[in-house]
Amino acid sequence: MKEYGMYQNYNVEASMTQESMESNTPSCGTEMNGCTMPEVTECVKERQIHRTICHTVPHVCPVHTRIINHHVYRHIYRPCYTCSEENVIVNEDPGCCNMF
Repeated sequence: MKEYGMYQNYNVEASMTQESMESNTPSCGTEMNGCTMPEVTECVKERQIHRTICHTVPHVCPVHTRIINHHVYRHIYRPCYTCSEENVIVNEDPGCCNMF
């Protein structure tokens, strides 16, 4: 069933009940100007409108980041050469002057 207006783009289902399917008998006379008919109650049409309503539900997902710093001390050894000089004095004394 194609619907227009406020029911546009909805899935509409219609069903009828047997409540007043029998028609009432007319109370017409034999005159030519017509007759008055009793009120006719039509069958109830039920419309079902199926709507999809989306709800947003926020969820909190806590995430903790822990940073662990590893410090590595790498020791290197480089020799530091030094130099020293020492003077040793040796005095040779032949004795006295008359040894010549």
